[in-house]
Amino acid sequence: MIESSRAAATLTFWNAVQLSSQFLPSGGQQNPTESSHKQTSIKDSERHRWALVVDDVSDVREMFSVLLTHAGYEVSEASCAQDAIALAREHYFDVIISDIGMPEMNGYELAGALRSLPGYGSVPMVAVTGYSMFDDRNRSLNAGFNEHVTKPIDPRAFLDLIEQL
Repeated sequence: MIESSRAAATLTFWNAVQLSSQFLPSGGQQNPTESSHKQTSIKDSERHRWALVVDDVSDVREMFSVLLTHAGYEVSEASCAQDAIALAREHYFDVIISDIGMPEMNGYELAGALRSLPGYGSVPMVAVTGYSMFDDRNRSLNAGFNEHVTKPIDPRAFLDLIEQL
């Protein structure tokens, strides 16, 4: 279960993360400490599914990394948009999960920058954010995200969404 508390109208802060195995797929499980952050060549990436998680909050990045690792992904993390762009230039990712509200460059700007990189025109990108006002979903989709998911998330539904993209 993922617990959250509202500190402001549009910001969600994560207090505790407890992932029960009932939310995780039975296949493809691996030890989350086994090379979940190492980079490989494009040839190696054909054998693995690679995910990039971008969030300025370390607990949120870690929660998504654990969830995606248990779903069979090799996961890289970035704490800001600039680091995410640098990682995407060095390595191909099969899916990108990003927060919207980040300092310096927000998730909307990141989506546009990533879409302009070679090979990233159709990579599934999901905005996972506390932004849930009436126009936030459309802003995410218009910026280049395939989906807009608001926090807190349901881990099983989130993994199902990722697999459908």
